[in-house]
Amino acid sequence: MDHKYKIYHIPGKKVGVTTSLLDRVTKQQGYDKGEYEVLFSTNDITLASNTEKELQIAFGYKVDRQTYKELIDNKNKTKNQMKINVTAQTTTFPCPVSELETLLNKNLGMDWETEHGSFHLDARSISWVLSNVKTSMYNDNRCYVYNKALQRFYDNNPGRSIRTNVVESKIVAETNCATNKLDCQRFDLIRSWAKERGIYKNGDMKTQYVKLAEEFGETGKAILKSDMPEIIDGIGDMVVVLTNLAELAGTSIEDCIDAAYNEIANRKGKMIDGTFVKASDLTKTL
Repeated sequence: MDHKYKIYHIPGKKVGVTTSLLDRVTKQQGYDKGEYEVLFSTNDITLASNTEKELQIAFGYKVDRQTYKELIDNKNKTKNQMKINVTAQTTTFPCPVSELETLLNKNLGMDWETEHGSFHLDARSISWVLSNVKTSMYNDNRCYVYNKALQRFYDNNPGRSIRTNVVESKIVAETNCATNKLDCQRFDLIRSWAKERGIYKNGDMKTQYVKLAEEFGETGKAILKSDMPEIIDGIGDMVVVLTNLAELAGTSIEDCIDAAYNEIANRKGKMIDGTFVKASDLTKTL
């Protein structure tokens, strides 16, 4: 039996890796021979993984959050985790909705792959799943989410649940910038940096709050001295700490910024002594 890793190309759609074109490309994704091409094959999984990523970038396709090798390694590590059923459309969980939160939290860190991308269970993705899960019409003891909808959640929230190192994050950032023209990938790099250093594993919100107070004080000193390089450094350091604080709180800096902006977008008021005072507060002082 041929166990070579084959890099396949579905023109206009994607580049992927598989050891079984019949199972992965034809049965799972619905493409027959003639609708895809094999670009490269090898017995070396690392070479296959690296080649897949390089070709995804070269063709301008979305770069997978995990390399093929990382995905296989994680699958081997998580054989005893919950048994999900992944189809082209859905991911089905082996429990009723009422028990899903407990099951998902027991499987934090679990990864799985669909044709829409590689997904990772953390606090934010669990929250999305719980908000969008549906009970199976065939079995009340099973529930599911739509893979495409979950992918859209990731697309609209850059950096969520990405399992990459800093170098890989830079590649993802460069690729995403070309498509969505947003400059939010800096937060991705901050999260990858913090994860590599164990901040999310060993830290907590209190340690980050103390760190924020420290950076706040340093920035205040720089402002009093009109020391622009230190002001820039201090503001940047606070952004880093706030990004990590949000992550540890189970949300993201992007969501926090969006929430704040939605709150102030239509706020009315006026400047008084160099400070913007909202209209409701002006009314209180009259």
